[in-house]
Amino acid sequence: MSERGEATREQTVQSVDRAVSILQSLARLGPSGVTDIAAEVGLHKATAHRLLATLEVRGLVSQDVDRGSYRLGRTVVQLAAAATRPDDVVSACRPLCDQLAAEVGDTVNLVVSDGSQIITVYQAVGEAIVVSRDFVGKHDPLHATAAGKVFLAHQPTARVDELAGAGLERFTPSTIVDPRELRAELERVRERGWAITTEEHEVGLVVIAAPVRSADGSLAAAMTVSGPTYRVTEATLPGLVERLLDSAQRAGWRLGALRRG
Repeated sequence: MSERGEATREQTVQSVDRAVSILQSLARLGPSGVTDIAAEVGLHKATAHRLLATLEVRGLVSQDVDRGSYRLGRTVVQLAAAATRPDDVVSACRPLCDQLAAEVGDTVNLVVSDGSQIITVYQAVGEAIVVSRDFVGKHDPLHATAAGKVFLAHQPTARVDELAGAGLERFTPSTIVDPRELRAELERVRERGWAITTEEHEVGLVVIAAPVRSADGSLAAAMTVSGPTYRVTEATLPGLVERLLDSAQRAGWRLGALRRG
């Protein structure tokens, strides 16, 4: 394919991607004007207007003649009716977990929470792992795990205080058991957008975790990468974090999270 043809194909794919974001924004905002839609999805107003016009031709959106606002059209209702069930978190995220594990060579887990503990619901093992342990179905504490910190960072302060007040179990010499230290750690998680534990739950193990968001922006799951301390080091950590955040974001898109730009 020529360079011009390749560029045209990339632009077409980008247009489809942006059109999906517009539909998602309308689902969340309700009837909205082109200015609000453009701001919501991070597009130039002229670009948003052009995409809306195309979506309107196919019945995916309709425009209120009096107000000029757009709403989801009948074609969207038709497509929704054809969906027999909502996407399951595991089935949506499994391919990305498998891909990430293959790229980094370490173990990638998908984790959910019941509010008191975390539960591993899927695991992909990279080629660098010599001995693999199956964590699927395993329950672990919130305060001593990277995924648990991600969930706690999204909990109200009162819930964190309640957990700390009940006592924080020590699993290793590195486990955070001081309530003030835990609050400070959760603030760091919120600021940087990911969490890490270094031998806090298991000696010799480093785990990093990132949030996976659902269509309404809430926390649906956490994706983690774990490896031994001799392989997850200060030198390798930045690259692992970058890949993890990218995979977790893509997992969120599969669950309907809004993709901007």
